[in-house]
Amino acid sequence: MREPQEIPDAEHEQITERVAAIDVAKDAGKVCTRASRDGGPGRRVSKVWDVKATTRAVLELADHLVCQQIEKVTIESTSDYWRIWFYLLQARGLNVQLVNARDVKNAPGRAKTDKLDAVWLAKLTEKGLLRPSFVPPREIRVLRDYTRMRVDWARDRTRCWQRLEKLLEDSLIKVSSVASTLDTLSARDMLEALIAGERNPRVLADLARGRMRSKNAALIEALTGQFDDHHAELARMLLDQIDALTRQLDTLTTGIEHLIAAMPAASAPGEEPPTNGDGDHTDQRTPAGLSAPERLAEIPGIAPLGAQLILAEIGLDMTRFPTAGHLVSWAKLCPRTIQSGPKNRSGRTGKGNPYLKGLLGAAAAAAAKTGTFLGERYRRIVKRRGKLKALVAVARSILVAIWHLLADPTARFHDLGAGYYTSRTDQGQKARNHIRQLEALGFTVTLTRAA
Repeated sequence: MREPQEIPDAEHEQITERVAAIDVAKDAGKVCTRASRDGGPGRRVSKVWDVKATTRAVLELADHLVCQQIEKVTIESTSDYWRIWFYLLQARGLNVQLVNARDVKNAPGRAKTDKLDAVWLAKLTEKGLLRPSFVPPREIRVLRDYTRMRVDWARDRTRCWQRLEKLLEDSLIKVSSVASTLDTLSARDMLEALIAGERNPRVLADLARGRMRSKNAALIEALTGQFDDHHAELARMLLDQIDALTRQLDTLTTGIEHLIAAMPAASAPGEEPPTNGDGDHTDQRTPAGLSAPERLAEIPGIAPLGAQLILAEIGLDMTRFPTAGHLVSWAKLCPRTIQSGPKNRSGRTGKGNPYLKGLLGAAAAAAAKTGTFLGERYRRIVKRRGKLKALVAVARSILVAIWHLLADPTARFHDLGAGYYTSRTDQGQKARNHIRQLEALGFTVTLTRAA
């Protein structure tokens, strides 16, 4: 008989004596408290009641839970309705945990009501069977609001450009086939002239700047179409919308830079963000060292704006993720292990954080084109595993590097180089592999070592 393996419980798996759970809805929440009768051992009692989802009602609930000496409160992450409960209860000093709805599914064979769901949630809480979700601190949540809105508005601006291109195709104007993009200065001048009423393709083509002037003949052909007044009116609306979104994106970027500059943990090691006469942090750069966004931007594929988004999504405190593997698992960049008897297979990676995974995917695609360690890692994996799995593997490597950089404020990114795998390969084993391949083709190999 083999020696039994001891598996210790995690911190959140401890039995809790006095708990509460809230089944969240938009207008109200079903609250359930669960504790022993008279505070002693024996049968446990559940009490359920409704609480309005308003600030005053939730604060009264918080005071009641504090008086009842509730040790842990569980809230199900239903849409964005959980926020008022989580923020106000946490501000009262309660130990609040947010759990994913798929982790608290009701057992089959039981009725599905709000009251029973709240009781079931409380029972899972007292037995430590729930894994809390990551909720960043307030300053990171504020930063996240800015970065996510910047991503959403950047997508909206891209949609406006796409609508403008479809409008030009409807008017038989093919300028996008000649110009690299519609947001170049030359293309913008031509669009403004079309909106103003100019229809002569030669006059429009003469508005080209720089290297596009060499494409005059192609521009004349592309600008010959049927652009009329209704196209001009719609194009004006789209350009105004694009300009408004561009100004808002610039405002958001400035606000993000100010917020990051005011975070001591994001500043250069050993430096505090400078303050003004009122004691408030300013947005000036620290004189020595690199800040957290600048160190993250040294990773191939990550731009300064991408580094800001990363900080907003995972925060600066890596104690929430004890190891890099915990962060990778939370981001859903590693496949699940599925074992059944002697068979082992890999499952799907999961959805994860869409903003973080989208950024890491784009960073992995950019790093794959470089002559760095990450680029070589992509090229080695893509041969046998395919493009998508290779991108996920590179994204995972980037996230591991991010964890180490944020866990140690003095750390800097160091590229291992494209020849890292070659330098670690056993030269004798590599020679034997080539010899076997040649012998399989019918050749006789004689080795002589070069002087």
